[in-house]
Amino acid sequence: MIKKLAIVLLVLFWTGSAFGGNIEVDPQLSNYSKQGGVSGNISSVGSDTLNNLMTLWSEKFKQFYPNINIQVEGKGSSTAPPALISATAQLGPMSRAMKQKEIDAFESKFGYKPIPIRVAVDALAVFVNKDNPIKGLNLEQVDALFSKSRRRGHKEVTTWGDLGVTGNWADRPISAYGRNSASGTYGFFKKLIMKKGDYKDQVKEQPGSASVVQSVSVDPFSAGYSGIGYKTSSVRALPLAESGTSFVAPTAENALAGEYPLARFLYIYVNKAPGKPLDPLTKEFVKMILSKEGQQVVVKGGYFPIAKAVTDEDLQKISAIMTN
Repeated sequence: MIKKLAIVLLVLFWTGSAFGGNIEVDPQLSNYSKQGGVSGNISSVGSDTLNNLMTLWSEKFKQFYPNINIQVEGKGSSTAPPALISATAQLGPMSRAMKQKEIDAFESKFGYKPIPIRVAVDALAVFVNKDNPIKGLNLEQVDALFSKSRRRGHKEVTTWGDLGVTGNWADRPISAYGRNSASGTYGFFKKLIMKKGDYKDQVKEQPGSASVVQSVSVDPFSAGYSGIGYKTSSVRALPLAESGTSFVAPTAENALAGEYPLARFLYIYVNKAPGKPLDPLTKEFVKMILSKEGQQVVVKGGYFPIAKAVTDEDLQKISAIMTN
C-alpha cells in the first residue's frame, strides 16, 4: 500500500509542488465553482481521524451554499459502512479502506460496491511527550511497545530503557495510549504494525484521536498513536524506521515520497449506483473537497494534500457517465 501511495503521489514533485517548509497544494488543481440547484441536508458518519477535516470542509462548503445543513459525527471508521447501508449518512469518512465483509454487506443491500474517494494523506504518528529525549523508533520496537503478541520478533518492552533511553528515563514504565476498536486507526495500526497481533492489556483505549494526544501531553512517560493532524506543541511525533535506526520524520515530503513507513490515504465512501448520477449535494461536496480550496483545507487541518492525478481519477468515479 505504501509503495502504491508513493508511485501515485510522486506526480506532486514532478509538477513542481514544494513540501520543504510550507506545504502547498498541487497548483494544477481547479478552483471550485458554485453550482445552481444545490440544496438540502447532508450527513457524515465515520472516522474520528477525519472529524476535524470534515468540520472544516463543512464550513468551507457553507461559504458556497449558506443554506445547506451539514451534520458531522466522528465515532470511528467502523461506523461509516452501516450508516451508508442504512442511508442515515451520504458521506462515510474512513481512515482505512473498507474491509471485505463491509463491502459485502453493502453490496448485498444495493447490488453494487461503495465508491472510495481519496481525500487526503495522513502520516500516522507515534507521539511522545515533548520532554521525552528518545530520537526515534523502528517498527519492531513500536510493535513491542503496543502488542503482547510481538510478531515482529522484538523482546518485551515495558520501560523506556528497553527502547534505549538512558539516564533518569531508563527505569520509567511506559504508559501506552491507543484508540478503541471502532477506530480505523486502531485497525490500521493493528494490521500494519502488529501484523494482526493483539494489543497489550495495558494499552489505554481512548475515544478519539484528540484524547490520545491530550493523554500523552500530560503523561510525560507515555506514548500513543494518532493521525498527524492532531499534533500539538505538547507532544513530539517520532521519526520511524522500518528497521534499524535510519529514522524518517513524519513530514509531508517523506509521507508523499513513500519514505515514512506509516503514510496512508484517508477516504470518504459514497453510495453511487452504476450508470446513475450521484445526488447533486453529495457530488458537489466531494468535488469541493477535491478542488484547490478543499485541499487547502487539508493543509489547514494538519494533513497532506493529494495531487491532481489522484483527484482526476476519483472525480471520474462520481461522474454520471460511469457504468461500472
